Amino acid sequence: MLVAIIAKDKPGAQVIRAENRPAHLDYLKSTDLVAQAGPLLDAEGGMVGSLIILDVIDMAAAQGWADNDPYAKAGLFGSVDLIHWNRVIG
Repeated sequence: MLVAIIAKDKPGAQVIRAENRPAHLDYLKSTDLVAQAGPLLDAEGGMVGSLIILDVIDMAAAQGWADNDPYAKAGLFGSVDLIHWNRVIG
């Protein structure tokens, strides 16, 4: 099943994002579960969140993956939504 993780940063959390970005990128690459990933951007092109598409067995696996993301562990996100997603194109 595909699950979209839509995580929005807490306001003013750019330092947390920058400090934890290398560990986050390593985590993305360390599992076979990530189908697509990239930052959400504001109008000026600054990173303000993350969109990650996971290919997992169930929602519990997606939640476990999200909980172990270094960004989540560092307290970067103000909100995190996990949504079952159906790919139609691509």
